[in-house]
Amino acid sequence: MDRQKYEKIMRGAGDLDYEIYLNTKQLLACQQEPDELCNPDELQFMIVHQVEELWMKLMATTLLDINEEMRAGRTLKALTLFRRVHICQEMMTSQLVLLETMSPKDYQEIRLKLGNGSGQESPGFRVLLKMPADLWETYEDIYLEGGSRTLEQIYDSEYAHDEAYMIAEAYAEFDEQFQKFRNAHMQLIYRSIGVAANSLKGRPVEILNEGLRQKFFPALWQVRAEMTDRWGGTYGKKRDKLSKDA
Repeated sequence: MDRQKYEKIMRGAGDLDYEIYLNTKQLLACQQEPDELCNPDELQFMIVHQVEELWMKLMATTLLDINEEMRAGRTLKALTLFRRVHICQEMMTSQLVLLETMSPKDYQEIRLKLGNGSGQESPGFRVLLKMPADLWETYEDIYLEGGSRTLEQIYDSEYAHDEAYMIAEAYAEFDEQFQKFRNAHMQLIYRSIGVAANSLKGRPVEILNEGLRQKFFPALWQVRAEMTDRWGGTYGKKRDKLSKDA
């Protein structure tokens, strides 16, 4: 096959309406040229991470919209937008599998070109770490009615599967999906550079495990534990064995 011919077709001329609207000429120029790559896997590495940035940009923008919709009392619209965010999170996690086709040696060559860079410097990742605090403030103001309602009421004693509950579950889903992404990313790091290796910052990779213990909305997870303890108190820590006679 004529490699140069097909690479030219892949780049496109950039003058068709579709190309103009999507800025494909600029978009496809965001990766290095073939002769600039340290190995063929570097193109995959760059594209996966660039796509991740685009998903995170969409997620962050959508979360801003969600916050405005909740403040305006449009819960159903907010829930629809949350579904969009959750789908983006699922795709972010699933596409990491592509990088498992990269050998550890090929990654070491790519790593040399990263300098001191790491995923911790991602603008999308950094903004997503900051946004949950503001989202929780909105939840408290709107759905906990400034403190006149509690999560215990919403989840247990006054449970009605209402808007406050549905939004809370959307928050929990966002939290859970983010942890799944972090876990998948951690497993990829283990596979690429090993468990005991130093990161690009010279810190042990194990430090990244701290992120796996972080919860954006700890109150949503705590209310579940409190419910279990409270309900468990009605029958004690050890229940009688179920039997056919009973």
